[in-house]
Amino acid sequence: RGLRLSEGKECLTVLDFIGQANKHYNFEEKFAALLSNTTHSVQHELKNGFISAPKGCYIQLEKKAAKAILDNIKGAFNSKNGLLSRISTFEEDSGLDLTLANFLNYYRLDPRAIYKKATFYSLCSQAGKYEATETTLSSASSKILFRLCTLDSGKLIHFWLTNLEQIENVVWENLCETEQLMWKMLYVSVWERPPEALGFKDFIAGINEFKCNTDVYNETIELLAYCYDRITVVGVPADLSYQCPLEVRCTYTRSQILAALGFVEDYSISEGVTYLKEKDTDVFFTTLNKADKYYSPSTAYDDYSINEWLFHWQSQSKTSDQTNVGKRYIGRKKGTGYALLFVRERKSDSFGAQPFVFLGTVYYVQHQGSRPMSITWKLEYPIPSKYLKITNKLIPE
Repeated sequence: RGLRLSEGKECLTVLDFIGQANKHYNFEEKFAALLSNTTHSVQHELKNGFISAPKGCYIQLEKKAAKAILDNIKGAFNSKNGLLSRISTFEEDSGLDLTLANFLNYYRLDPRAIYKKATFYSLCSQAGKYEATETTLSSASSKILFRLCTLDSGKLIHFWLTNLEQIENVVWENLCETEQLMWKMLYVSVWERPPEALGFKDFIAGINEFKCNTDVYNETIELLAYCYDRITVVGVPADLSYQCPLEVRCTYTRSQILAALGFVEDYSISEGVTYLKEKDTDVFFTTLNKADKYYSPSTAYDDYSINEWLFHWQSQSKTSDQTNVGKRYIGRKKGTGYALLFVRERKSDSFGAQPFVFLGTVYYVQHQGSRPMSITWKLEYPIPSKYLKITNKLIPE
């Protein structure tokens, strides 16, 4: 019923008693209408107390009601049938054309919610809204797009979007080193294995083969354009003596990072530390929250930010200050090689493996203990506040 203003009343309390809603009822759409000024999903807002509600307005839900709504929303997007249902009625519900960007923006959806199951246009095909074609990469398409959908480096995405259309005319030997590295990052996102292992002449040949897979290629272009429009970080070029397209504060997968550093022998490296001898560079892949089944007591290293400039990091359990590795870490002062720090909150979340944020070059300050060494590193660039909340939340009391 209508609710009217009344003199002398400063606020309105609404008590809404309702039974269990039909499982197809679109809670997401109703709450989204109240949260037009947020870039977060309704799930995020609900879990955090609807912090983006209009000024002076509050939304409070009992635990049971909140759970019912979360289950409803998850049922819509955490299952293939839920996605197919939303896709089949999208144009009627939204009044928009059925495109990847429109679908993601309308539902404020994380792209990984789609790509952990299938590609967007393969789902559209199953919903009778698109005619898909079968290609050699069809079975791997969603994995390729999953590896690309968290990228937020404006420099990298812009390079790909600008040059992919003419990739057939690109000659590998004519490219500068930085361009070669950026193409390697795309290549490994698609194929994962070195060119010679798959019979390609070079990285460009592999990308040309990828482009022949029309459906996944076209969706890649749409996804990259979507990611570019959603960028909220300003990447900073890494201050290194050699060419490297990685930008500080930007997000990459492990294989993209290794490719950007020119490492091509094995993209499947899973260790938390890698030493690139030719570049005299230590690469630290740090997972902050190790409270899960993937970590044993001997690998649950104590890593956290002390403040925006200092980071506490533990070496591998066998490293002491008397070993060659330990001495190399201690010698990591300005001008004596490099140590690069990449962090993520956890190994995986509800969508799958998490990518890493590049926090930049770090330099040795001090250490304590041995086997493992507890090292304090100083960052060349301060940790942005949006990441500081993640990196310091596990700091010991």
